Amino acid sequence: MPRQGPLADLLVLDVTRVLAGPFAGMVLADLGAEVIKVERPDGGDDARTFGPFRNGVSAYFASVNRGKKGLTLDLQKPAGRDLFLRLAERADVVLENFRPGVMARLGLDYETLRQRNPGLIYAAVSGFGQAGPYAHRPAYDAVIQAMGGLMSLTGQEDGPPVRVGVSIGDIAAALCTVIGILAALHRRDTTGEGQMVDVAMLDCQLGILENAIARYFVSGQVPTRLGTRHPSITPFQAFDAADRAIVVAIGNDRLWETFCRAVGRDDLLADERFRTNDLRTRHHAELEPLMQALFRAHPADWWLAELERAGIPAGPINTIDRLATDPQVAAREMLQVVLDPAAGPMTMAGVPIKLSATPGAIAGPAPRLGEHTEEVLGRLLGLSGEALARLRNQGVV
Repeated sequence: MPRQGPLADLLVLDVTRVLAGPFAGMVLADLGAEVIKVERPDGGDDARTFGPFRNGVSAYFASVNRGKKGLTLDLQKPAGRDLFLRLAERADVVLENFRPGVMARLGLDYETLRQRNPGLIYAAVSGFGQAGPYAHRPAYDAVIQAMGGLMSLTGQEDGPPVRVGVSIGDIAAALCTVIGILAALHRRDTTGEGQMVDVAMLDCQLGILENAIARYFVSGQVPTRLGTRHPSITPFQAFDAADRAIVVAIGNDRLWETFCRAVGRDDLLADERFRTNDLRTRHHAELEPLMQALFRAHPADWWLAELERAGIPAGPINTIDRLATDPQVAAREMLQVVLDPAAGPMTMAGVPIKLSATPGAIAGPAPRLGEHTEEVLGRLLGLSGEALARLRNQGVV
């Protein structure tokens, strides 16, 4: 069956492992690109060993490598390098997340590949980018969250720095990489020329710090941890209802007036300390206990219904099991079941980008190690069965 989606005419060589690079490749595959995951023959991507497992299949690996084709190549062997060079001549995109210098040592860096394919988009995502004093340092998500300032902003006011509950350092870099690839492809449509896309996880963390940077350079004060509270908007945080916590986001003065009238607290509306958002933020320490006492009077579902009637943005703090049965998640098809030949049905997040004319889709399960080696090398490079057998005997594939 031909591939569907807006990127169905693209061929991507995905030489990445673990999360940032594979997630970027997954997004491209979900949007229709043919993504060939290139792995070393002796074990492949480290993420194949990350739990949890079902019938020996890593759910972690499966969730971010779905819809790709699997090819094994030993890039340290001359024959493996030659095969990759030939594939790169056919590719629209090469995606890699090695430390800077690794691909150059293999003879597979951008300058080498562009000589063979001037239209190639070469995307490199790394911890610190291709230049700068930290360029050759190793990095993982937790390191980037720490160095990028995010961890200093996350946690309770009187508690230690806390890692965000998902690998946002990797995911932000992955999404920026996809944006960079699509921008470079758009330019190539006009000029015919490819280019390198250099994305650093640290850069992406700074890019999403938004008001923390603005606050520091305007006020000179170092932003700190605030729990669930927003630094500039009040009330805008989690509150304990009688049975469980909810989040209430009163984002402007009009909503504040609506809220106070809806809950019968005109006294709060009349209080000069809380008249404007700026005043409420300055006096949050006085307002917060009043709000907390108010919300403890009723269960969460009662409050959510009342706030929805009043048009006040609010929501429950869902655990994953609650999210799995949420009707909005179901309506948006954001949990999909993918049938893996070894693991059976596996539930994973759906495609969050909804396109009206060319919708994306999960093209299939993650590949077994080297599952499509013969098909890819035969179809794209014309290798015979005998040639493939020799390469396998030599440990090249």
